[in-house]
Amino acid sequence: MDEQDVWIMHGLPWDDPLRICTPEALTRWIDEVGFLPLFRNAAKGFSVEEHVFDGLWWTGDPAEDPWMWREQLAREGHVAYGRFFGGKMGFISREWFPHFANWRRDGYDFDARWEDAKASMREKKIMDLFLQREEWYTWQLKAEAGFGKGGEKNFSGILTALQMEGYLVVRDFRQRRNRKGAPYGMPISVYITPETLFSEEHVRSAYDTDPQVSKRLIYEQVRRCFPEAEEKALQHVLGK
Repeated sequence: MDEQDVWIMHGLPWDDPLRICTPEALTRWIDEVGFLPLFRNAAKGFSVEEHVFDGLWWTGDPAEDPWMWREQLAREGHVAYGRFFGGKMGFISREWFPHFANWRRDGYDFDARWEDAKASMREKKIMDLFLQREEWYTWQLKAEAGFGKGGEKNFSGILTALQMEGYLVVRDFRQRRNRKGAPYGMPISVYITPETLFSEEHVRSAYDTDPQVSKRLIYEQVRRCFPEAEEKALQHVLGK
């Protein structure tokens, strides 16, 4: 954002042969690199933004708009989408999600984290809802978990923390429906657990690995795919 509060996107030229042009190509690249934040960050080259044409953001064309691609990729469920990178949005491949979950969870399922007093009551109120049903709209989570006026505080922060810890992902973006069943308003995030997205067996398949080994493997993968990113910048985006 510049001094006049205008978003300035940083991408590739239209005719650059390396430019990501379709959501299908983006999915293939996420599968290849494993981890990819949505927007430009401190780590050079480590984002969707820097590899698409900057003039197509927020055009509303699902075939060309990277902002709409994120909805398609979340809906398809081939890769995970959520606030994984310093509280910012991005993607993780199915292959690499087990190591991400193992590192960020420190080897804990949420119930075990709660039992060892490593999770807050506000986190538990949200996570307990996923024992009732698989998916929740953001506004439903907020209301049912007791956040809002006169209730618990910092809903957005807690929801972000649960994604950063590898317990929740964005599954879809959907409009609300009125009493007649007609959709209305802007699409809203729908959340599920990664176990629902990829299967419990797959997500927890790296639990036998030391979490710090999972962290090292993740860093090695990102360094290999984005060699121009400086170490300090990667720590800022991935976490120390």
